[in-house]
Order: sequence, then structure tokens, then C-alpha cells
Amino acid sequence: MTTEKEQPEMVKALTASETEAIKMFYSAWKKQQPELLDTVCTPDWKDIPLGPGQADGPKGLKDIIRGFTATFPDVEIIIHEIYGTHERAGVRAAFAFTHDKELMGIPATGKRVELALHEFHHLKDGKLTHTWHLEDWFGLLLKTGTWAVSGLGGN
Repeated sequence: MTTEKEQPEMVKALTASETEAIKMFYSAWKKQQPELLDTVCTPDWKDIPLGPGQADGPKGLKDIIRGFTATFPDVEIIIHEIYGTHERAGVRAAFAFTHDKELMGIPATGKRVELALHEFHHLKDGKLTHTWHLEDWFGLLLKTGTWAVSGLGGN
């Protein structure tokens, strides 16, 4: 027979405030309000990996949001799923916008594109401290027709 002391500690769920902080983090794109990051990120928040020339901390992502939303004003992050435990969260989402201007050397197509986005967040006291992210930029090549795939399946 096991005693109460021998029972494993229950894993705590994400709190409502943690979930709301994550949602606000992404709404900074759609609302075109990068300053929302100051509300939900710690001043020393880490964006991993940094983009080329990106400043560290919230300032770096705020600069990216300003530049991207100025170029593609209909950009939005569509959250499909937030999951995790207290102070640890994963997000499965899509990065969506109309590709009506050149991007990364890819001429404008006028197509609405959605790229898969997967992120993992660490939180402390209801604020994001670290974010590891992976965007499907390769998918942009396929969805814009820049890279036509042929001959898959071998010789």
C-alpha cells in the first residue's frame, strides 16, 4: 500500500493567464501592435533562433512585426492548438498573408499563403521568457510555385 507521500506530484496545467499571454503574443501581428510584446514578454525574452540581423529581446521581434505588417498588412497568426503544462507551452499555428509583394527574392504572386508555425514557449510569472520557433519557409517556395516539384519518387 502506498502512502500519500509516495504519490507522484501532479503536473500543473497551463494557467488561464499563461494561455492569455500566449494568445496576446500572437495578436501583436494581427493587431499590428508590436508593443503588446512588452506586456507578455520579459525584458530579456529570448527568441531562438534569431533571424538575420535581428536584435535580441522583444525589440528584435517588434522590429520584425513592424516591417512585415507594413509590407503585408493582412498578416495574421492562426492558432490551431495551444498545449502544455504550467510554464511550458507548445503552439501549432499558421502564419498567413497575401503574397502581393516580393519576399525573400520570390516575386509577388497575389496568392494567400499559409505557412506552418510551431513554437515552444517557457513562461515565468505569466510572461514568456523563451520562444523556440520553426516556420515553414520552404512551404513558401512550394505554395508560390517558385519551386516546382517534379520527378519525386525516384528515377
